[in-house]
Amino acid sequence: MSKIIGIDLGTTNSAVAMVRDHQPQILPHREERLLPSVVAYSNGKWLVGTPARNQYVLNPENTVRSIKREMGSDQRLMLGPRELTPQEISAFILRALKAIAERHAGQEMTDAVITVPAYFSDGQRQATRDAGRIAGLNVRRIINEPTAAALAYGLNLEEDRLVLVYDLGGGTFDVSLVELMGGVVEVLASHGDTRLGGDDFDERLAEHVNEWFLEEHGVSLREDRRAWARLLRAAEGAKIELSSHPFAWIREEYIVEKEGVPLHLEYEVERAQFEELIVDLLGETLNSIDRVLADGEVAIEDVDQILFVGGSSRIPAVWKLVATHTGLEPRATINPDEAVALGAAVQGAIIAGEPIDAILVDVTPHSLGIAVAEWLQGRLVPDRYSVLIRRNTTIPVTREEIFSAVYPDQESVLIKVYQGEKPVASHNDFLGEFVVRNLVPPRPGDLPQVTVSFDFDLDGILHVRAQDRYSSQQEEITVSASRSRLQETEIVEAQTMLAETETTTTSLVTTALVKRAEALLARDELEANVRARIEDLLADMTLAQTQNNAHRIEELSETLLDLLFDHE
Repeated sequence: MSKIIGIDLGTTNSAVAMVRDHQPQILPHREERLLPSVVAYSNGKWLVGTPARNQYVLNPENTVRSIKREMGSDQRLMLGPRELTPQEISAFILRALKAIAERHAGQEMTDAVITVPAYFSDGQRQATRDAGRIAGLNVRRIINEPTAAALAYGLNLEEDRLVLVYDLGGGTFDVSLVELMGGVVEVLASHGDTRLGGDDFDERLAEHVNEWFLEEHGVSLREDRRAWARLLRAAEGAKIELSSHPFAWIREEYIVEKEGVPLHLEYEVERAQFEELIVDLLGETLNSIDRVLADGEVAIEDVDQILFVGGSSRIPAVWKLVATHTGLEPRATINPDEAVALGAAVQGAIIAGEPIDAILVDVTPHSLGIAVAEWLQGRLVPDRYSVLIRRNTTIPVTREEIFSAVYPDQESVLIKVYQGEKPVASHNDFLGEFVVRNLVPPRPGDLPQVTVSFDFDLDGILHVRAQDRYSSQQEEITVSASRSRLQETEIVEAQTMLAETETTTTSLVTTALVKRAEALLARDELEANVRARIEDLLADMTLAQTQNNAHRIEELSETLLDLLFDHE
């Protein structure tokens, strides 16, 4: 039976999991259960995870954090010698997670379920799928993060529950109303903000400290990229410490210079002070709770539990605010950082046909429709929004509507597809457009009619078809946010680029390790068994290089690195 891994591609940290012995398990990289979602370029090498995060404060210009917030955009970033899209940068992270899974499984892993925020747009979902393809993954399903977390919590649950999944991560926020009943996980409603999370809390604290520093020293740390990077990282550390302590110190020596004199940063922040800085942002999450309850037509008294997901849910003020607002004590019996990846692994196991007692029923997070013109009081009003699929509709779903042309002699119609809740079509998110030509009226003088069909699949991706009712003329598209999605040729080029960087990085790392190993072998006092082990590893690495087996080289390199660490 082919295994399907579950991946939480997070803003701050990512994780990979797999179902083993009927239970989902996080697959760690050495001692790290989470992989920092950071990519960097340094001295000819590509860095991913902790090494990349460590170099951020020294080389922020060649380090990318929180790329998830740019998914689905047309932004490109210079990183080292290359200009990269958000999909390509995310592919570095996904490839690293894929490698971690392969080391645990002892075989190549190609199939994955990847999670996204429930409020991700169609374009952002497509971009995530493209990133998976670039990384060499067959993305079997895209599922919402709160839904994945509910799957993890709902596994082996004996009693039926109506729960709110409150997911506050590093860069995004979602809340979902979920029914767990008889092994079925059904999402009733979702709401959220794809640009609200721990990153914003770090920014608020950093801004506060910077204002104090400016008053004290007359220097703004924002004007120096390295100083600001150091302050952001220190603010993040203080935020984490404040979750378990009433105060925290932000200390950075020689953070900046003024007229040639080095300045030090030393500032104490109290938990209450930090909470006051972010209280308005936390208040927005309460609005989402109320919106979801209203959409699901459920009173808070009917909710059995609130499940906390995401690292930022550990902030004490979050717990207190949600508990006070709902009258329910939140629950976090599964590690909030790991619940999403575990749930993705459960969904992967379900798809693979493994014996797991769970069925997932998800919803569309946004309304989907087209732009139309309407006659109102004898005047033609363009740019009206006609919804075909309303938000929080269970997926997969297909909806079909008939639309008439404006004039009897009209020969074509432009179908413009949007997602959102605004009555004016262009005020919503534009997804794509296409033209249906050669319209035929049913009778001379009558208005031509077009049947428009929306098909929203399990991955949250929309397929649109329009057909003239009185002829065979038909056009269709898979909505792909064409302004930002990579073309097939670009995906192939990105795959080639990633393979090249993998070879280059592996080669550089291997060369450095071999030199260290040879230096150790030159020592007379080296124990005979250690010497033999190193020589065997070097021979195996030479063979793997001859066979161009990058996966085997990486495996051997890690073993050699551990051996060198113990005996150098």
